[in-house]
Amino acid sequence: MKPNRMLVLVLPSLLLAGTVTSAHEKTKMGAGMDRAQMEKTLAGWPKASREAVEFMTKKYAPPAAMTSDMAVWGKTGPWKRTVVYRVEVPHAFPGPHTDVMQQWIDYKAPASKYDELAAYDGSVVLERTSGEMSARCDKEGANFLALNLADDIVKGKTTVEGARAKYGKQIMAMKAGKSAPYTEKLLFAAPGDTRDPDRPLPMMKGK
Repeated sequence: MKPNRMLVLVLPSLLLAGTVTSAHEKTKMGAGMDRAQMEKTLAGWPKASREAVEFMTKKYAPPAAMTSDMAVWGKTGPWKRTVVYRVEVPHAFPGPHTDVMQQWIDYKAPASKYDELAAYDGSVVLERTSGEMSARCDKEGANFLALNLADDIVKGKTTVEGARAKYGKQIMAMKAGKSAPYTEKLLFAAPGDTRDPDRPLPMMKGK
């Protein structure tokens, strides 16, 4: 089987389950991608996407799988999975940049907080059924920041406006090489089972 055919089979399970745990797993999963292949694929990608892939590869491991449009990692550090996209999504908050790297964690928030989180940052996504939260930005530090502030909102430690103001200050400090704790790691621990299967409608019970 050719590598590209194998990637088509590998990617769905990686995205849904986040099962790859080390650099060695990429061979076991059939990605079979060496540095030369990766660089060839990245040649036509925009700068932000290339830099995100290079960062992840240097810090954690080469991607577990890769196509012409995305690079995928499973479990790495605190992340359940990571996807770097070739296609950039323009984002003006807190300053103009493009979102290229999405990273997931297990997380559960009350449904009453979803509107606040959406108002805070449109690149933070909660998935109630799967019990996951993700952030999509251009750097890992910005994703740490986005999720740490989202957790502060959920726990009532700050308001939407307060979180947005702190986001800007932390990003500026990070870019200046100053202390910016919210950009360095996740400052909270996700609870055990975060999934929420909801409940069936009365008319659907027994169906």
